[in-house]
Formats: sequence, C-alpha cells, structure tokens
Amino acid sequence: MEFLQSIIDQLLELLRDPKAVIDAFIAAHGTLVYVLLFAIIFVETGLVVMPFLPGDSLLFVAGTLAAGTSPKLNLWVLLPLLFVAAVLGDNVNYLIGRYFGHQVVKWKIGGRQLVRDKDMEKTHAYFEKYGPRTIIIARFIPIVRTLAPFAAGIGEMDYRRLFTPYNLIGGALWIVLLLLLGYAFGNHPWVQKNYESVILGIIFISVLPMIVEILRAWWTARTKVG
Repeated sequence: MEFLQSIIDQLLELLRDPKAVIDAFIAAHGTLVYVLLFAIIFVETGLVVMPFLPGDSLLFVAGTLAAGTSPKLNLWVLLPLLFVAAVLGDNVNYLIGRYFGHQVVKWKIGGRQLVRDKDMEKTHAYFEKYGPRTIIIARFIPIVRTLAPFAAGIGEMDYRRLFTPYNLIGGALWIVLLLLLGYAFGNHPWVQKNYESVILGIIFISVLPMIVEILRAWWTARTKVG
C-alpha cells in the first residue's frame, strides 16, 4: 500500500512541477532520465487508461534542460528518442483498439450494450473521412491525445494508408515543436521567474481547442432547440 501511495504521490508531483521531479531524478540517477522520459511519453500515448500524464509540459521541460550553458540533457538524443516513444505509443494504442476494443465496447451495463453497433459504424466512417487530421491535431490536446489512436483502432482506420503516415507526421510535429519551444525560451529570465505559470499556460493552451469544441457543440445544440 505504501509503494502504491508513493507512486501516486510521484505522479501528482510530476503533474504539479515536472521540472523539479526531472531535476531530482537526474541528480539521483543520471542518464537513466532518458529511460524515464521515454517511458512517460510512451505510456501516455500508448495506454488508453493513462491519459493524465503530463506530455506537453514534460516536453517543454525536457527542452529547457537541454538548453543553457550547462545542459543537463542532450537535445539530439531527446528528439529521436521521444519521437520513437510517441509514434510507438500511438501504434500500440491503435492495435489495442483494433484487436481488443470491440470486446470492450460490447460490455453491457444494466443489460444494455456500452456502445451500439450503429455507433461503431459511425466511428468507422468518421475515421475514414476525418481520421488523418484528427490523429495530427489530437497530439496537441491532452486526454484526446491518448484516446484518439485507440478510437482509430476501434474505427478500423486504414493502418498503412492513413494511420501510419499521419501518426509519423503528428508525432514529429508534437515532439519537435514542444522540445524546441522549451529549448528556445525555457531558460529566458522571465520564463524562469514564472515557470509554474508558463507550465499552466501550456496546459491551458493545449486544452483550449477541446474547450472551444465543447462550447461550439453546446451552442449548436442550444440554437437548434431555440
């Protein structure tokens, strides 16, 4: 029980202050930090039950730690390493959705199927039509980033023609953009002075598209009712 509580405490601390956690890990374990970063990015993108891990803020922090006169991390190691973690994670999540998702959605609650067959057909049609842009855009939205490849697998999005190339593009854009933002601006005096606010800002900007979409759906439904 104490071990589980320790893990939960570490995850909460990682969400609150990823820089302090990574700094402490480097001080204690050195280059094993690359394994930790790979694992976090892979798990966040690869396991549908772990959408709460801090992908965006972690990448920004990693970029910050790779900059400056005495860098603690190597940017040229981070870029390919975390790209592989992100792409591999999405692939695993897709395959889980493709081969096991149908069993999950057929679970019944109160005698009623969790997801109806016609909803599955709509999911398949959606990913055939809008899947590519969804896979790319989802990279920049927490929670959706974890759910999208799983849903793409359930929707049987074409793996070779659609999912794989857009997974590569989305993964590259996400990793490169966030790492380079941290590398370029993370050690700026103003950013250092307001680091926690900057991290919160990154999280807010990441979830903003989701908030806008929810509000737009709410407004459309309200307009129809009116």
